[in-house]
Amino acid sequence: MSAEHNIPGTDEAWENEALGASKEHAALASADLQSAVDESLAMQAISIRLPRSTIELFKALAALEGIGYQPLMREALTRFAASEAKLKVMEFADRQKDIQRQGAETKKAA
Repeated sequence: MSAEHNIPGTDEAWENEALGASKEHAALASADLQSAVDESLAMQAISIRLPRSTIELFKALAALEGIGYQPLMREALTRFAASEAKLKVMEFADRQKDIQRQGAETKKAA
């Protein structure tokens, strides 16, 4: 739908939940639809035990951000994994440089 066909104020009404937030109009997606969405987003449900204090902290942080705590946890885990992967690659590259440097020094000394 193009912007010229929008009802004035509709975007704001969705954002401030004047539209689309009533429970009587909400319905749980079918299992097939949920599976299709998970598949298209490459998502997989897992089960994990966490300290209650950690969950409560995420709930408080999520409330400040205006999102659910599970999406916040997903974002935190995604950021952590990406950061750790980069760190490990950089550490590996540094070790490889050290090995090459040591090999060059050994050849010079010989």
